[in-house]
Amino acid sequence: MTLETKKSVFVELGKFLSQFSEGASARKSDVLYNDIFFDDFEKLIHLSQSHNGWYTPEQVYFAIKSWADALTDENIAKWISKYDFSANQKEKTVALILAGNIPLVGFHDFLSVLITGNKALIKTSSNDQHLLPFLAKYLIAVDDSLKDKITFVEGKLENFDTVIATGSNNTARYFEYYFKDKPSIIRKNRNSAAVLNGKETKEDLEALGEDIFRYFGLGCRNVSKLFVPKDYSFENFFQAVFKYQDVIHYEKYANNYDYNKAVFLMSNFKLTDNGFLTLKEDSSYASPISSVFFEYYENLEDLKSRLKAEEEQIQCIVSNNLIENSVSFGQTQNPQLWDYADNVDTITFLLTTK
Repeated sequence: MTLETKKSVFVELGKFLSQFSEGASARKSDVLYNDIFFDDFEKLIHLSQSHNGWYTPEQVYFAIKSWADALTDENIAKWISKYDFSANQKEKTVALILAGNIPLVGFHDFLSVLITGNKALIKTSSNDQHLLPFLAKYLIAVDDSLKDKITFVEGKLENFDTVIATGSNNTARYFEYYFKDKPSIIRKNRNSAAVLNGKETKEDLEALGEDIFRYFGLGCRNVSKLFVPKDYSFENFFQAVFKYQDVIHYEKYANNYDYNKAVFLMSNFKLTDNGFLTLKEDSSYASPISSVFFEYYENLEDLKSRLKAEEEQIQCIVSNNLIENSVSFGQTQNPQLWDYADNVDTITFLLTTK
């Protein structure tokens, strides 16, 4: 397959995904193989919550739309334009060990392996075993030559050249030992933070709520930590995020809210609470579901130095340009193809690893 052919296959997948949205999915006449895949994919979206209780239709539709928006001819062309794909002289089999915290979280690694002309040997998370295999079947229908490039395995991974594995800090230690003789990208726990200065508009803070509550806060790009100036009042923040109050009606979220709030209160921690979200002053980046940690800062330059020193704990930072390369409010769960997890360029890794 030429690079142009591979690009066109994923553009077709983007067109297919663009048909699906909550309450308004509609077939488009120019999309390939709708007669085979459209109805089954719609059913799978609604079955996803039975496979993983956090995968509500709303969240799965959002993930699908994000990928539909990303997989356009223009975006893919821009993404791959800076690389020399002729550098990948030898086809490699890349073992992918995927997370399952949010829908299709491993799709970017899958896409990167195939676009670089390598083979993907995939071990899905037990929490997300259905969406990616379905999309792989669609890709193979579009171009049959991909059949020999995509393999899903349930047991032990064998006969591979390199590894991309995503897990917790604990599993990362296992991965690092087990794959010590293979070129690898091993991803650990990361969290995202927002830096506020008190000048944010209501619209900014409402958008920040999207960064906090999308996927129920389970993603590494979800904001779980706020840095606010000394004497900051959270009144405007709570007013702005009140639009997300319906999250408490989801049983799994509500159970986490009740449990984590009880644990904090029994430990005599001081909390600020609005009935569906707790705020706790804490130096950690990783807050539990239904809670956001915060810290006060006195000097922005000092905070910048700290964030730089702790960058290996941080996936992304949200602000109104207070921090270099920060993400705009409301955009953490809409990364571009060239926004790499942990800031590790997967394409360069795949093209240059022997």
